[in-house]
Amino acid sequence: MEDPELFRHGGFRLAARLAGAGDIRGTDEQVAKFREFAQAEDPLADAVVAMIERMPGGHGRHLFEQALEHGIDHLQDPPAELVSFFRAAEATPYWVDGARIERGARAITRTGLLGLFPLGDMSLMGGYLASRATKPLVGTGEIEHMAGRRLVETAAWWITVTTPGQLQLKKSGYASALRVRLVHAHVRAAMNRRGDWDYAAWDKPVNQIQTVGTLLLFSLVFVLGTQLLGVRYTERERADILHLWRYVGWLMGIDDELLPATEQDAWRLLWLLAATEFIPDEDSKRLAKALLVTHEAIGYGRGPLGKVLSHISVRVHSSISRLVLGKSNADFLELPNDPLAQGAVLTAAAVNFAAETALGHLPGVNGLRERLGAAERRHYVARLGKVFQLDPTYARHMRAA
Repeated sequence: MEDPELFRHGGFRLAARLAGAGDIRGTDEQVAKFREFAQAEDPLADAVVAMIERMPGGHGRHLFEQALEHGIDHLQDPPAELVSFFRAAEATPYWVDGARIERGARAITRTGLLGLFPLGDMSLMGGYLASRATKPLVGTGEIEHMAGRRLVETAAWWITVTTPGQLQLKKSGYASALRVRLVHAHVRAAMNRRGDWDYAAWDKPVNQIQTVGTLLLFSLVFVLGTQLLGVRYTERERADILHLWRYVGWLMGIDDELLPATEQDAWRLLWLLAATEFIPDEDSKRLAKALLVTHEAIGYGRGPLGKVLSHISVRVHSSISRLVLGKSNADFLELPNDPLAQGAVLTAAAVNFAAETALGHLPGVNGLRERLGAAERRHYVARLGKVFQLDPTYARHMRAA
């Protein structure tokens, strides 16, 4: 099959070649099998949401939080739906390697706040190209007008699940992964109740393909994005980062058949997603514009200097998106095209790459950078929590759904 637009131009085409991914094109039969997952949801999480909705006064939600914090055996006579969900979640797969997850988390932590640039400019912006996946975002009635909060909450969630030690049972990363899985189930239930949901055009809401697409944006695309910005990883570090996200994906209810086990798997899966899901439409443009407005807001209320900051912020973030997504996709999303800003991004990346190359040979440097990165991330989340009053239980999203 011919390469999709994402692999014809821009950073993905170059990165796939540099990574030695080989021929990652899918066959007609593989595409057909892959598309079957567009009709697959998450029965265990969906059953829990149905249980929560029929129980009075938030009691079902309280039981879920208790099981999350203490384990399902802590509850006396819990509902069968909750038992099935947590028995499955607590049965860690044989392939999970705790040491690899820790190494992957440390490699991510080492990037500090630099790692947040790919999160917004590549993962979220790139995700808007998948028009079917944007329909639940627009359908909630909030997302387009709260792009800033969504970016912040996504960043806080991402930091939590990638913090060393936090994906162990009952820890904060483990809990966050399962809570977001439940948010997805709430949104799915809300969309399934809508009379205007177009199943023929949009597939099942928040289906398996869309969930694994999000996973790839946080894993493979993160690695690609940080490398574009000059970060260097060893081959083992890249594999460990993907292993961490494989487990996060499993916690989020993604079918085992879809979870990439290797970097080669991830590239082939991304090709299938790009070929079948990355079909942008007018909603894609609206969400992209809302995200740019969020970047512009950095200068609000700061007078003439603020206008300059807003201009630079939009141009820098748009340039990063353009370098990865390619000209055609970026033009469709109506991202500003500023060659000077793109040149500045590439120059900064080259300087960062040179510094990483030089410092990487010094003993103890990576450990120091991990500690500095961890401190940056903690400070960032603490500051965001004061400004946005973040709720780690995501109760607001579930009520909105």
